[in-house]
Amino acid sequence: MDLTQLIRDIPDFPKPGIIFKDITPLLQSPEGFQNVIENFLDRYGQWEIDAIAGIEARGFFFAVPVALALGKPFIPIRKQGKLPGRTRSVAYELEYGTGVVEMHEDGIAPGSKVLIMDDLLATGGTLGASAELIEESGGTVAELAVLIELEALEGRKILEGRQVYSILQF
Repeated sequence: MDLTQLIRDIPDFPKPGIIFKDITPLLQSPEGFQNVIENFLDRYGQWEIDAIAGIEARGFFFAVPVALALGKPFIPIRKQGKLPGRTRSVAYELEYGTGVVEMHEDGIAPGSKVLIMDDLLATGGTLGASAELIEESGGTVAELAVLIELEALEGRKILEGRQVYSILQF
C-alpha cells in the first residue's frame, strides 16, 4: 500500500512558508491506518519495552493502539499545563517557534525501557525533549518512532546517538 497517497500537503499552515503534512486522510482510511499500526507492531512486537510514550497530540494516534496491542502502559507526553499532577518539563525548539513538553513525575518506573512515538520528525526538538523527560525520570529510550520524517529539516542531527525509525520519508 502506498501510504504517501494518504498524506496531504497543506501550504502555509500553521504559518506562511510551512508545508504541513496532514495525516487526516490516513486516519480516515481504516486500511491505511491499520497498515501503519501493523508496521509498528512488526517492528516492536519482539522488543523488550516496558512502556510506550506518545507525544501530544498526533503521536497519541499511534502510541495508544501500539501500547494496547503490546500490552504495555501508555505514557502521555503533553504540552505545558495540560497534565493535572506533578510534572517534569523540558523546553525545545520547533520548526516554527518554541515549546515545552511535560510528563507526570511518576509516569515511568526507574529503569524502564520506553518507546517514544510521534507522527512526525521535523527539526527533532519535540522528540529530543521527550527523550530527555524519559531519561530525567530514570528511564532509557528504546527508540524514537514516527510515521513521517522530513529529511530536509535534518532532525536526526539533534537526535544524534539515538535510534530513530520512520515509516515515510519526505
